[in-house]
Amino acid sequence: MSTPNAQSTMTSAYVAQASIAFGVSLIGAGVGILYLPLDVWQRGFLGMSVLFLVTSSFTLAKVVRDRQESDSLRVRVDEARLEKLIAEHDPFKAA
Repeated sequence: MSTPNAQSTMTSAYVAQASIAFGVSLIGAGVGILYLPLDVWQRGFLGMSVLFLVTSSFTLAKVVRDRQESDSLRVRVDEARLEKLIAEHDPFKAA
């Protein structure tokens, strides 16, 4: 017996909400850094830190997604092997 593949579907509203939230948070951080009473080099350091945080977050999300896809593929291959073994098994075959 195979289990149904439970894949989540992304709607356009979900993608839009995630994109808008990302843009607002990045712009908010940038504006906040610009209005801080700091020297230029300190603002630059904070700006580079925010950019590094963003790129690290994207990388981490990709790694987690790739691991999840790899695990689900491995599970499907294992299920297919098990179903093949069950289909080929003949309990009445003389040993």
